[in-house]
Amino acid sequence: MRSGFVAVAGRPNVGKSTLVNALAGSKVAIVSDKPQTTRRRISAVVDGELAGEPYQLVLADLPGFQRPRDPLTERMQRTVDEALEDVDAFLFVLSAKEVIAGGDRFIAERVFAAGPPVVVALNKVDRVAPARVAEQITAAAALGDFHALHPVSALRGEGLEPLLQDLVSLLPEGPAYFEPGQRTDLPLEAQVAELVREQALALTREELPHALSVEVDELDLEAGRVRALVSVETPSQKGIVVGKGGSMIRAIGTRARPEVELLLGRRIFLDLQVKVRPRWRRDERALERLGI
Repeated sequence: MRSGFVAVAGRPNVGKSTLVNALAGSKVAIVSDKPQTTRRRISAVVDGELAGEPYQLVLADLPGFQRPRDPLTERMQRTVDEALEDVDAFLFVLSAKEVIAGGDRFIAERVFAAGPPVVVALNKVDRVAPARVAEQITAAAALGDFHALHPVSALRGEGLEPLLQDLVSLLPEGPAYFEPGQRTDLPLEAQVAELVREQALALTREELPHALSVEVDELDLEAGRVRALVSVETPSQKGIVVGKGGSMIRAIGTRARPEVELLLGRRIFLDLQVKVRPRWRRDERALERLGI
């Protein structure tokens, strides 16, 4: 069989996680319009057949390239750097909506210099006029010596099959790295925590998301009970997350619970608690516990 790893690289907010989920055919990575949503390397496992030959494609969804500002972003960037050294190919994602500029060129220099072949996905083509797509294709093609370039819409599922076939064609012969049916390398507790964090990101103010983390400290499938701690860095941030009379944390739980139930395959009681953990983004032990 063909099997191997493809690192998904690109600036924040170009739609990397949405594209990974679309290629995987299920929700593996959470999606948000907030920068730095992806904090760790998340592997999405795609099993299938191409021309009668089985394959296992492992897509490594990475944090966006960034300049480290604290231990959290240092660890995130280290995850990106390590991924450049141990993959069979790169999926370099660009946005058709945004001007291809210095940030994209910086990432292009890194991935094209790393050695493995690079497949470029120009995402969000459904959001711009055809003439603009053509301009962006020309700009993307100038970034480096790519293996293939695919205009796609991850949101609408357009152009994904040729992209998937190209990625699979670059995989070497090898073993299956994951068991059949395993869709990600994230522990179940981490998957649940990410689903809660996704809804917290969607509902809270612009300045809060970077200071917010979620941990699951109880997951009892028999009892159908999940308890998660939503951590912030200051009392004022806690007030935002809790909301007036607990309205915000209830809304987060209401929106997260169906997603968690879908993941776990059963109805659950979701208990969310909010805790202040000052400067957790600078606490190496806290980051280790979070798997970052």
